[in-house]
Amino acid sequence: MKTVLVTGGTVFVSKYTAAYFVKKGYDVYVLNRNTKTQVEGVTVIQADRHNLGNRLKSHHFDIVLDVTAYNANDISCLVEAIGSFETYIMISSSSVYPDDGAQPFLETSQLGENKFWGQYGLDKIAAEKRLVELVPEAYILRPPYLYGPMNNVYREAFVFDCAKDDLPFYLPRHGELKLQFFYIKDLCRTMEAIIERRPKEHLYNVGNTEVISARQWVKLCYACSNKIPEFIEVFDEVDQRNYFSFYDYEFFLDVKRQEKLLPELTPLEIGLKESYTWYENHVFDVKKKPFFDYIEKHLK
Repeated sequence: MKTVLVTGGTVFVSKYTAAYFVKKGYDVYVLNRNTKTQVEGVTVIQADRHNLGNRLKSHHFDIVLDVTAYNANDISCLVEAIGSFETYIMISSSSVYPDDGAQPFLETSQLGENKFWGQYGLDKIAAEKRLVELVPEAYILRPPYLYGPMNNVYREAFVFDCAKDDLPFYLPRHGELKLQFFYIKDLCRTMEAIIERRPKEHLYNVGNTEVISARQWVKLCYACSNKIPEFIEVFDEVDQRNYFSFYDYEFFLDVKRQEKLLPELTPLEIGLKESYTWYENHVFDVKKKPFFDYIEKHLK
């Protein structure tokens, strides 16, 4: 049985990842401060990744799945603390690409500051750089917007709430903004394919092969509860993030490398339905934003 270390393990991506690999029969360890409910079947290493001391020096992991590396120091603290490991996979972000860069973004595209993601993107660039310095054979994945069960970010859940209460949906302009998503299960399947195949490429854009308009995405979310949205188009010169879950920013990742690893992905309709089913039973696990308050005060 292969041993896997998942950093985090209690929130969205890391939590789903831990649960996925437990179900796949791996011996899963999670590294966190043990302040939240843990996934069933994992072994908890209770520690702060920035203060590990000798906690991991006696451990050997076949795979390290680093889901919670947000800057260079995060990488250094973990890599230098682990006794030994075989395969290291880091979840980075599409935010490493500059907002004014040529699209679609390739893995070889120039990295740089993205005005929408700011320091978060710059720190992810620094984390990637440090990882390559310390672990040249590490794998790095750059996803777009992630969605699915356990998502604690108020994205699809916001639309589900609108649909549940039969509310109209306030849409930025005509809703033509193009969005690229990736289902959390497909992210885990990609990591699993890397573990099993050890491909020669070590850097991957990951995501759905097609983008979708904001309007169509909202329709798919409403359809999860068999509803059809009534749209109210907003042309006011206000920050759409006050009432909508996404920046006014279109980007598209070229995912041809990923397609070789994982040619079949979960259709968006199916992934959203699974996210909806999870949310029905975990409403309080999502961090709500005051979208409804803003709409009530400023858009009605």
